[in-house]
Amino acid sequence: MNLVPLTSGAIIMGYAVAALFFLKFWRRTRDILFLAFAVAFLLMATTPLLTIVMKVPREEQSPFYLLRLLAFLILIVAVVAKSAARSPSSRFSDR
Repeated sequence: MNLVPLTSGAIIMGYAVAALFFLKFWRRTRDILFLAFAVAFLLMATTPLLTIVMKVPREEQSPFYLLRLLAFLILIVAVVAKSAARSPSSRFSDR
């Protein structure tokens, strides 16, 4: 019995739920950081989906793994842009 498709399906579902969660907050706040998280989680959901559909034996050796890299790059750029957008005076006002 092969449990790989079952566990991959659960992982895909988790990523999709997280993407919908962040999309909901983006619709409410229009904050680009939430949209970036939603897109990144959708990209992370497509990686195992494509490896199952295309019957790739090892995900980490497939070109689909670059989608995961793109997702993390989107997250890094969004977080850096969000922190750079804050004014310098508000960074230290919590002290």
